[in-house]
Amino acid sequence: MIAALTGAGLSAAAGLNAFIPLVLVGVFARFSTFIDLPQNLMWLQDWPTIIIGLILLASELVLDKIPGVDHVNDLIQTAVRPLVGGVIFSAMASAAEIDKGQFWSHNPLIGGIVGAIIAFLVHTGKSTSRPAVNAATGGTGAPLASFAEDATAVALSLTAIFAPILVTVFLVAIGGAVYYIVTTGRRRRRTREIRLTQERLEREAASARGEKVAWWRTWRERYERYGEKNSDSRPHSGATPEVSTETNGG
Repeated sequence: MIAALTGAGLSAAAGLNAFIPLVLVGVFARFSTFIDLPQNLMWLQDWPTIIIGLILLASELVLDKIPGVDHVNDLIQTAVRPLVGGVIFSAMASAAEIDKGQFWSHNPLIGGIVGAIIAFLVHTGKSTSRPAVNAATGGTGAPLASFAEDATAVALSLTAIFAPILVTVFLVAIGGAVYYIVTTGRRRRRTREIRLTQERLEREAASARGEKVAWWRTWRERYERYGEKNSDSRPHSGATPEVSTETNGG
């Protein structure tokens, strides 16, 4: 039970940021007795693995905070995060000794599959919620969301190592947060689309009457649409008609 919770927590953290739990596992395995890696995964605590992990972590911390770029990064990480999650879950097989059992140590492949599935599910939730955050904030919320995800990955990794019984609390909280962000983001995006449409119609009506339209209104509308465009790799419902209407009107 404890081995499964430890592996699940680290795999879930890998779904948020693959390299945070990878580096932490390597560092703790190398410099402490909290993690005792199985023989076939001792390479996780080698210096080359730790150094490469730190370099990739630094890149991840930067790229994931840039609106638009974060979606490309998530697309690439679709393969990386489940892979790391599976490896980390298998690495925690040695903790099965705490449970006085040998299931995970005798079945590392099953552990790898379970870890990959957990990391993939968390990664999917992260990738789904990020466009909702960007759409609700015009792209400005991406850095804050990324910082929150990184902090959660660190806290979840440490919890999985030192207090694995609390991992279930984290997993439930992550699921609830993803659901709230996605549903709230969709409502805010629909509200913003309605508001932008009304402002555009008012501006066109004012232009038809020969009135001068403030330049900042056009600039703000374009900025907000730019943020919505970068908030998702696919155009959301209602975006195309608005753009085409403005083109025909201009």
